Amino acid sequence: MTEQLDVGSAVLRVLQTADPRAKVMAARHVAREWRLGRLAHGFGEAMPDMPERPDHPVLMRPRDMPRRGKGTSVARRIALIHALAHIEFVAIDLAFDMIGRFGAQFPREFIDDWMRVGAEESMHFALLDRRLRDQGSFYGALPAHDGLWDSAKNTAHDVSARLAIVPMVLEARGLDVTLETVERFRQQGDKLTAKVLERIYHDEIVHVSFGTKWFEIVCEKGNLAPHTHWKNLVKAHFKGGLKPPFNDSARQTAGLTREYYYGIE
Repeated sequence: MTEQLDVGSAVLRVLQTADPRAKVMAARHVAREWRLGRLAHGFGEAMPDMPERPDHPVLMRPRDMPRRGKGTSVARRIALIHALAHIEFVAIDLAFDMIGRFGAQFPREFIDDWMRVGAEESMHFALLDRRLRDQGSFYGALPAHDGLWDSAKNTAHDVSARLAIVPMVLEARGLDVTLETVERFRQQGDKLTAKVLERIYHDEIVHVSFGTKWFEIVCEKGNLAPHTHWKNLVKAHFKGGLKPPFNDSARQTAGLTREYYYGIE
């Protein structure tokens, strides 16, 4: 009888897959195998400091990235879609790294939640990649930066820091700006991309809610005040500060109340 693969080994395969389309397929496969009960609740593998990456896009420091501007040209629109696709591509690895790096500390529900996130991020990337191809481009045609994964490296030692920074700061920021981006694409006549971004927006509310839920569980176990602990972690691990405008309604829906982020410098 074949020994059942454990979930830690399965998510490691996603992180070790460089090709974008293959990573999407691997992410969907692992999420399905977990949902069907075909993966053991075990964590025998260490997660890498850096996932495998394709040769393209070329990764640059954020400050070296070319400015996209806010015009209506096709080139600028493609550049924006490419940047959003890269965010979703890295988000696949962030979700599966969350499982493989920290899942042993939590019950199965933690894995259920982040498997859903990983599967949805892979779907988001595939949709945006399709929009690039529909417009004569592709993921990897332009440079990108790896600032998102820098946040993962900086919080690899502490699950509360990872939850505080990745879903509760970075993904929450997406809730603040996405609807404006949706409207921009609508005004440019790109209703299909606007529809994709609306789908991403609603999924990301759920992702932020998972981050907030598990952050508060960690705080409860450690007898920590969530709002204070979160602010301390943000000050320690997030450069640049939190700046309005905030989408208070979407954040509230995700459980990320104003007590967390108002008044923090």
